[in-house]
Amino acid sequence: MTPNTDNADKYRVKSLDHAIDVVEALADGGRDGLAVTEVATAVGMSKSSAYSILQTLLRRGFVASQGSGPTRRYRLGLSFAYLGDRVTSQTGLREVAMPYLEELTRTAGLTSRLAIFDEGYAVAIGRVDGPGTIRIAPFLGRRELPHATAIGKAMLATLGDDEIQGIIKTTGLPARGPNTIVEVETLLRDLRRTAERGYAVDDEEDTAGVVCIGASVLDRTGTCVGAISVTALKHEMRADAVAEIGVLVRRYADTITAELGGR
Repeated sequence: MTPNTDNADKYRVKSLDHAIDVVEALADGGRDGLAVTEVATAVGMSKSSAYSILQTLLRRGFVASQGSGPTRRYRLGLSFAYLGDRVTSQTGLREVAMPYLEELTRTAGLTSRLAIFDEGYAVAIGRVDGPGTIRIAPFLGRRELPHATAIGKAMLATLGDDEIQGIIKTTGLPARGPNTIVEVETLLRDLRRTAERGYAVDDEEDTAGVVCIGASVLDRTGTCVGAISVTALKHEMRADAVAEIGVLVRRYADTITAELGGR
């Protein structure tokens, strides 16, 4: 059925249309954001109109700003991340992945997690706790450094070197655990190894005494949309079991990828 464009235009709210244009311009504006004059030029409106829309979105948390006066720059705010998390929790990736995470936890006997990227950081949006009472996986919704976590490195490994270094400029390479990688070239080598074998390993890189193994999940376009991982106490995991568990996690990640229409 062909949509009735005349009828759709009749009910179009122009001010909302303009606000969406501003949001899309900021989405394309990069990590440094845009000045109000750049926003106005990008969407073809007056500077005063662009400023009014930006201030409205700023009050609701959909826009964040840095600086003041003519140097003030705007970017998308965390309210979008919150809404994105809500959408993901209802449909799409989380809906597809959670049953497989439950099966992975039953098979491996380890806590499993599902995470997505949020402005370069890894954010867990799903978790299935393994047997026992000790909780060693972080709470959901917390931003985690991608270079220090298996779930983050699994996602980083799907990107090009330039993209990886762009993320590092935002997140840095601070030490988290006794084995955290804190040098760019060392991290890039580790990520190449991750891509080759199909899974990432966090060997006490984020938390002392904790080992995690993660693998990326792709959509039908081949884009990384998240990653899954399992977490264990190091003294409970045999050294020769890492590869075995890595293959298992990779297999479940590939299954989720296939469910999303990817290869």
